[in-house]
Amino acid sequence: MKRETLVASLRKDPDPWDIIVIGGGATGLGAALEAVTRGYRTLLLEQVDFAKSTSSKSTKLVHGGVRYLAQGDVSLVREASVERGLLAANAPHLVRNLAFVIPTFNFWENLKYTIGLKMYDWLAGRLSLGKSVHISRSATLERLSTLKPDKLAGGVLYHDGQFDDSRLAINLAQSISDNGGTVLNYMKVTSLRKDELGNISGLTVKDTLDGGGEIYLNTRAVINATGVFADDVLEMDNPEAPKSIAASQGVHLVLDSDFLPGHNALMIPSTSDGRVLFIVPWHNKVVMGTTDTPINHISLEPRALEEEIAFILRTAGQYLSRAPQRSDVRSVWAGLRPLAAAKAEGHKTKEISRSHKIIVSKSKLITIIGGKWTTYRRMAEDVIQKLEAALKWKATSSATHHLKIHGASDKVNWDDPWYFYGSDVLHLHQMVAREPDLQEELSRDYHIIKAQVVWAVKEEMARNIEDFLARRTRLLFLDAGEALRIAPAVARIMAEVLHKDEHWVATQISSFSEEANGYLLK
Repeated sequence: MKRETLVASLRKDPDPWDIIVIGGGATGLGAALEAVTRGYRTLLLEQVDFAKSTSSKSTKLVHGGVRYLAQGDVSLVREASVERGLLAANAPHLVRNLAFVIPTFNFWENLKYTIGLKMYDWLAGRLSLGKSVHISRSATLERLSTLKPDKLAGGVLYHDGQFDDSRLAINLAQSISDNGGTVLNYMKVTSLRKDELGNISGLTVKDTLDGGGEIYLNTRAVINATGVFADDVLEMDNPEAPKSIAASQGVHLVLDSDFLPGHNALMIPSTSDGRVLFIVPWHNKVVMGTTDTPINHISLEPRALEEEIAFILRTAGQYLSRAPQRSDVRSVWAGLRPLAAAKAEGHKTKEISRSHKIIVSKSKLITIIGGKWTTYRRMAEDVIQKLEAALKWKATSSATHHLKIHGASDKVNWDDPWYFYGSDVLHLHQMVAREPDLQEELSRDYHIIKAQVVWAVKEEMARNIEDFLARRTRLLFLDAGEALRIAPAVARIMAEVLHKDEHWVATQISSFSEEANGYLLK
């Protein structure tokens, strides 16, 4: 994925693309991989960085969705449970089996959650990650040593998947490239072009990094997979297009691992806002969330509201023996869910289905909205099938059910801080062997060295320090203060590889500092 080479080629290539996908989050990356593996000449364009928005800000769970089962959305749970199993097999270096415990406080809770989770297992079928069982009070406290013992009756143990969302996004981008597709970040679509019949025939795009003139691209089809920004593209196609998105904000807080030691997650099935709350170990930290707040203003970097932060801390404090305080929070982030807008008035966002929806515009623009990370592959399969039907193309078959994602490795040492590189870790070690200076340590606590920055620039299309600190590594999400501390060193390494000057370095540090401060609680 040599970005400058790809951009130069794009400027000189007059041949039409079969499919151009707009959007480099979970939905767009899935659609592009589905398209290219079916034999289509495929281009993906992302206006900023891959997974910059919603797709890097999930709860880090690959799950069927226990709360959707409680809402009676059995078909979604079944679909997600199957996709969870496929993803665990296709990206074993990123998806792991995680044990969850629901604490119970009386006989009826024991019975209700045990029966409900047996149904959860049954829906997953042979792709289940493990059987759900009722466990005793002592076994519950053994697994969750920091849980308050007061009035505890026992617990229900079940299994779901955990993953690293933005690392999966990067590996999907690499998989598209491996299969002959083209992916580019920092390419903003500025207009759509139509033929004499009013059908989409091309688009105009601008490279936001290196300037230059606009690039005119011809294509047989366009997929709008821009998540919470889907309405922007729909309005580009038709200024009178109705709103399709009902955005909902979800906030997460990150604490040190001593708040929930070990490898078991805590699931609180009923909170004051009607959602579930997860407290989950991740990268030797603990992630707590999430919230569900309707949002009218859509932005790339939404900020957590004070009431959301207080809600998570308060709810966690009701269950943990040591109640977390603001001063314990290492990082806080907010993400927007691109929910399909409800037709009826009065629906709360947590009641809107996470099922995806595909819209075919009069111009044959194909838009996909809704959905979630766990079902990204199925969403991609559906949108390509819909595209073929809408454009009267010959139907093709999906090739992604058992397609290994770039980096897939069955030999994963989860204690290795570089486990998320999968099979690419060998190339990183070879780089360090060739250039010992690249072993220079940037962050001892988080095992980040100079080689990772160089690798991110050369092989993973990172083009600024936020790309590296937020999404190629997860430091901004794990410890915003430490990310700020090493940002100047990262900027200078990137400047050397990208041949940038001191002005670029200073601008990068200033821009990242402003953004990272939004991840800190004052």
